Amino acid sequence: MLENNVEQVRNKIVTEFAKTIEMFDLTPLEARLFAYLYLSEKALTLDEMSDALGKSKTSMSNSIRSLYDMNLVTLVWKKGVRKDLYQSNSQLFKLFMTTYINKWIDATNHQKDALTELEHNLSEYRNKPGKNDEWDKLTKQLDDIMEFHKKLDSFFREMK
Repeated sequence: MLENNVEQVRNKIVTEFAKTIEMFDLTPLEARLFAYLYLSEKALTLDEMSDALGKSKTSMSNSIRSLYDMNLVTLVWKKGVRKDLYQSNSQLFKLFMTTYINKWIDATNHQKDALTELEHNLSEYRNKPGKNDEWDKLTKQLDDIMEFHKKLDSFFREMK
């Protein structure tokens, strides 16, 4: 009876932790798998993960590969075990924050590049005769948006 309660609480923790992890652009299954591995006391095989989460071995393989590529899990060697074993990367917070910050920096830079191109296109209209207040207003708004992106970039680089 006590063992069932422990398992129920563990499942609730996995579910809630996975919701948080999904915010870092992981699929629901990847997030749930990572949370399960994080709470696991030992490295697990694909078969064990599949049984625990009730998903196919193929979906476990795809998800574990994705987590491995993101450096969220590591491959573990154990003497006498022929199957691959995986465990979560123990530097959870640092890893997630580094990944998250890098994504923000990349996204911010991409947006800054797109906005710079727009700013360049607008500058062609600034010098044309007949420009009106609407163009001035639009240019000012674009300048404000560019400044916002510069501050975002600076903020995330300082956090890094």
